[in-house]
Amino acid sequence: MKKLATAALIGALSIPAFAAEFITIGTGGVTGTYYPTGGAICRLVNQYKKETKIRCSVESTGGSVYNINTIKNGELDFGIAQSDVVYQAAKGMGKYQGEPVKKLKAVMAIYPELLTLVSRKDANINTLADVKGKRINLGNPGSGNEATALDLFKASGIKKEDLSFAGALKASEMPDALRDNKIDGYFYMVGHPTANIKDASNSVDVRIVPLSGNNVDELIKTHPYFAKANVPGGMYKGNDADVPTFGVKAVLITSDDVSEKAVYTVVKAILENFDTFKQLHPAYSNITKESLLDGLSAPLHEGAKKYFKEAGIL
Repeated sequence: MKKLATAALIGALSIPAFAAEFITIGTGGVTGTYYPTGGAICRLVNQYKKETKIRCSVESTGGSVYNINTIKNGELDFGIAQSDVVYQAAKGMGKYQGEPVKKLKAVMAIYPELLTLVSRKDANINTLADVKGKRINLGNPGSGNEATALDLFKASGIKKEDLSFAGALKASEMPDALRDNKIDGYFYMVGHPTANIKDASNSVDVRIVPLSGNNVDELIKTHPYFAKANVPGGMYKGNDADVPTFGVKAVLITSDDVSEKAVYTVVKAILENFDTFKQLHPAYSNITKESLLDGLSAPLHEGAKKYFKEAGIL
């Protein structure tokens, strides 16, 4: 009897009465916009950890496709991904052909991301067609960055083989490669301004190349998640005028397996501190509470739905 009582006591002691729930957000390279965005969200969530018992941490990853795959496999709770890649994963298209990620859920669409072609001025890349015969970094394999650059190539009749070198460097490696003349240019799907392009433009003369014209118009028409936008002038040294391009939304995603409480807590932490959140990165300057629901390309998680309804936004 005594043994049983002791065993029961040990069992009770081994289960904490108020077990904390740990959540991790997968982001991207540390010089991009995903990583500080994940950090900003965790900072707000962790303000409430005493009451919610939810602790948030951030992880630097390979980006959109990596984050979706690790959420699918249950290795990450949340991630940030391009809305086009989320759309393809939810619908079983592109890299997810015939294999939709059914458990994938959207939490909110945070800020616009624009496909940006950064080139060395001395490489004389003035239009997209000028990349032929040049050394261009498309993005690390499996990134949304690479996927969108290849979509643009396809719409413009450009093949990977038309480049003299098709790079697969990570985002954090691109500015140094440009400065050291190892590449002539790189594509980067990112929120502006970004430290990455600032680093590049501060160490070598760069040109942000316009991505516009009939091919881009056609691409936008056939891909509902793309929209035209400008990289604002004056953000990067030597690039004073607005540059036309197109882009997507950076979407915070999760899985059906993540608790309603955790998702609700994340949304609440951001919306209750929305003015603070908007000041945490210049890429958020034009977002509104309503715009957080624009450009969602996967179904909204029940926890997010619950808070948006309570806040009168949904």
